[in-house]
Amino acid sequence: MIEMSALWLMFVLGLRHALDPDHVAVIDNIVFRTVDARPWLAPWTGTFFAVGHSLSVMVVAVGVSLAADAFAMPAWTAAVVDAAVVGLLLIVGTMNLRALLRSDDYTPVGWRTALVPRRLRTSTHPLAVVAIGAIFGLVFDTATQAAAWGAAATAKGGTAAAVAIALTFAAGMVLADTLDSQIVGRLLRTTGRSAGTVRRYRRAVGWLVVALSFGTAGYALAEMAGLNVALSDGAFTAVCVGAAGAIVLLLAAGRWRARPTVRS
Repeated sequence: MIEMSALWLMFVLGLRHALDPDHVAVIDNIVFRTVDARPWLAPWTGTFFAVGHSLSVMVVAVGVSLAADAFAMPAWTAAVVDAAVVGLLLIVGTMNLRALLRSDDYTPVGWRTALVPRRLRTSTHPLAVVAIGAIFGLVFDTATQAAAWGAAATAKGGTAAAVAIALTFAAGMVLADTLDSQIVGRLLRTTGRSAGTVRRYRRAVGWLVVALSFGTAGYALAEMAGLNVALSDGAFTAVCVGAAGAIVLLLAAGRWRARPTVRS
């Protein structure tokens, strides 16, 4: 049976994963292209992207769960995956921290975008956005994490637990990616293509990425070291609500900044 604290952790990981520079970069690019061509799609770009990404995570996690009876993963797999996740969190946090401290012109650049066919990443069709998200979800690091989560969940509660883990992770990712495209779409509609306004919002998101990356990595490292850092369900709830609240505050700040310059 999956504990509530594990589900809260997956939700927070979904929030943090949605704020990866790769996600931010590709969603921003699509919003900039669709704000004129498909104005109804622009603010929901993050939702379509996250849905495609979540489908990939779900397929991998549930697939591993269903195949669990056919083969047994080596005992060392979980430790290797945990170490890889911590390493990626530290790399992402460090890169964004350096970028924030070195220049006011903070713009996330994602390497995964190069994996998407050019014709697909320049399309403004909703299904193309879903497909891009799905491709991002099949990249090694995300697919490996999904497989590990599926295997761990199956050991505790079967396929139903793997589905619960995947859905919880997806919920956090959909929330953050949707708010991201909503904010950028609103800023573009109310301030035009003002790079300065969007950049200020980007810096706020950058600091949130740093906090979530280092915070999650620190917690995981403490657990791997055998320290007694287990948080209660109430503490995990507070972390989850705080992270989600921070993103909502960024949305409110974006609206407030945009209001004085609304076009006639």
